[in-house]
Amino acid sequence: MTQPKQHRKYWRDNLRIIAVLLTIWFVVAYCFSIFFIEQLNTIKIGQVGLGFWFAQQGSIYVFIALVLVYALWMDRLDRKYGVEE
Repeated sequence: MTQPKQHRKYWRDNLRIIAVLLTIWFVVAYCFSIFFIEQLNTIKIGQVGLGFWFAQQGSIYVFIALVLVYALWMDRLDRKYGVEE
């Protein structure tokens, strides 16, 4: 495999990872916190509705988890293509 071809495959895989994680972020940050808040608020966590929890804290926890997942996923991708540090 030529070097430019491998480079393109690496970046295509990288962009696919970013697209998946950004989609998850969008669903949690916008859909759960804004569009589906009324439906989610019917589920209670203590005295607070689940929609309110996602709007205030849940999206932050998911974002932190996505950063960790991205770092681990990219480490695996780097090893696959032999570009690890």
